[in-house]
Amino acid sequence: MAGALAPPHVGLALLGVLLLAGLAAAQTPRTPAAPAPAPDPGCNGIELTYNFQGRTMIRPFVGDKNRQPYSFKANASVLNSGTRPLKSWALLVTFGHDEILVGVDGAVLTGGADLPYNTTENAGNATSFSGYPQTDLLTPIGTAGDIAQIQASVGLVGTLFAGPNFVPLPTALSLDDPAYNCPAATNLTAGVLTTCCVLTPEAEANATVIDANATDPTKNFLPRGTGDLVITYDVVQAYGSSYLALVTLENNAKLGRLDNWRLSWEWRRGEFIHSMKGAHPLVVDTSACINGPAGQYYQSLDFSQVLNCEKKPVILDLPLSRYNDTNMGKIEHCCRNGTILPKSMDEAQSKSAFQMQVFKMPPDTNRTKLFPPANFKISGGSSLNPDYSCGQPVPVSPTAFPNPSGLDSTTLAIATWQVVCNITTAKGAKPKCCVTFSAHYNDSVIPCNTCACGCPANRRGPMCSTSAQSMLLPPEALLVPFDNRTQKAQAWAELKHYNVPRPMPCGDFCGVSINWHVSTDFNKGWSARVTLFNWGDVDMANWFAAMVMDKAYDGFEKAYSFNATAQGNNTIFMQGLEGLNYLVKQTNMSGSQYLVPGKQQSVLSFTKSQTPEINVVAGDGFPSKVFFNGDECAMPQRLPMRSGGFGTHLSSALALILFLAASTFVLLQQ
Repeated sequence: MAGALAPPHVGLALLGVLLLAGLAAAQTPRTPAAPAPAPDPGCNGIELTYNFQGRTMIRPFVGDKNRQPYSFKANASVLNSGTRPLKSWALLVTFGHDEILVGVDGAVLTGGADLPYNTTENAGNATSFSGYPQTDLLTPIGTAGDIAQIQASVGLVGTLFAGPNFVPLPTALSLDDPAYNCPAATNLTAGVLTTCCVLTPEAEANATVIDANATDPTKNFLPRGTGDLVITYDVVQAYGSSYLALVTLENNAKLGRLDNWRLSWEWRRGEFIHSMKGAHPLVVDTSACINGPAGQYYQSLDFSQVLNCEKKPVILDLPLSRYNDTNMGKIEHCCRNGTILPKSMDEAQSKSAFQMQVFKMPPDTNRTKLFPPANFKISGGSSLNPDYSCGQPVPVSPTAFPNPSGLDSTTLAIATWQVVCNITTAKGAKPKCCVTFSAHYNDSVIPCNTCACGCPANRRGPMCSTSAQSMLLPPEALLVPFDNRTQKAQAWAELKHYNVPRPMPCGDFCGVSINWHVSTDFNKGWSARVTLFNWGDVDMANWFAAMVMDKAYDGFEKAYSFNATAQGNNTIFMQGLEGLNYLVKQTNMSGSQYLVPGKQQSVLSFTKSQTPEINVVAGDGFPSKVFFNGDECAMPQRLPMRSGGFGTHLSSALALILFLAASTFVLLQQ
């Protein structure tokens, strides 16, 4: 009957059965729980991804489908999934379809190249992108996985050339960081390329102890860089809408120098220069501010007092006369008319510096929002100055400045960045100076090589040969411009029964030529005479030259009209004496039918006591390399040979000519 209670004996029996069952269960061993699945490792390093976002055919339309241009969009990302912050990241992308980049967002080209940028200029090498403004990627642990602090994205827009039947992806992705090893990238899905970079065992073992959880980007700085020229950008005062920056250029190259330097950069966040001390902009222009966002934001600012609003300003040094100018000068290392010498020549003049007040734009209008400009470029005003390639600014430990009052303390910059620049030589670049050889035992001068410094386009063809070997010259031809040497070379060839090429070889077209003449050779020593010729249109102040003497270096004694010192283990470094350190430009002199070059010369003496095996006549008395103002000069391809019967007479003749050259220089100085 439903709802009736069970008899008491039945309930007790059931309870006993349940108790026995529970006791049995308690004595039965439990089956252990299954272990938790191992976490998917994914990428526990730096994950690089290239996501191709599509392309559109653009004109011109061509028949060869593999050469059809397309506009494309892509996104590259750098994600720090490791345990160490990634400082000053740089992404390498090896493009494979002749891509031309016209837009880059979230980064800048590491070498500071302008857009549009043809990636084929790298000759198969990768294109490097540096983070800007986000230079550092922190760790997931230190940021609780905040994607904004651990990942950087680079938006790309450009043109490529490829057929329509595949997705045109790069051939490689990697980090421009030797501490990381990046395996070959793989296709994750259609249009997505990825790789995971991990620390090399050496980098893991030798890594500096750092705080992997640090979220303050001003800590754990990278070490300061080294290069031929280092630009330091110090923020020394910071305000809500502006800051004061000290920019220092330091020359670390052994022989490189700059004359009338020009420094430029690119403002990437709307900044403009309000005022400067120690330098000035090439163009004073505020139109971009008045007619742009800056004019809208700073409505009460007197823009007539603003110096420059260009996105890419060009900055020049001030002349020496402005050094004590209260308004424009009074900055240490400023005002040398743009001359930066190597430390080997004058350490006191190896730096240049200036100060500027920079106004910022939203959203950077507070004291802590500080970003340096990007894409620095530096060049000299002389054709003899080297070319430089500069990297992007790297945050480094703040510069420590001595207390100006003389107290034993230092003041730290609020923020510091470094830009490292190195001397580069473009493919196919020609020297800017050349060397001629002569000797007391031969009556001919071996001139500079044909087109040693390049030949103008209008010189090619039947007018002169760019490939024929240069012709031996009589000594007096050294004083004649190469455009006027043809007649002397032909007359000398006829006298000496030398072959004359048809057409005649072109000149060397070098702005500076240097004659090395072996003057004497006797038992205990020998001597040489060095003569510098300036065929250019610019006076050269504080010139210097360096001669690499492989076999004669140890025997060098002194120079008689130059300051000369032996440096390293094979180089003789020379510069003009005080008051005579100007190599003047070529000029018209009364009584001369030719332009007369500026000249300087000195005799150098050598002893054989330190080099008893030297054979001067066989070529040991000639330099193997010559540098002028840091530029390596073109060298002759042959040496003067001994010719009997002419030694004494010709030595006197050439010495007289070179003496007249020096006398001309003295007259020009007066």
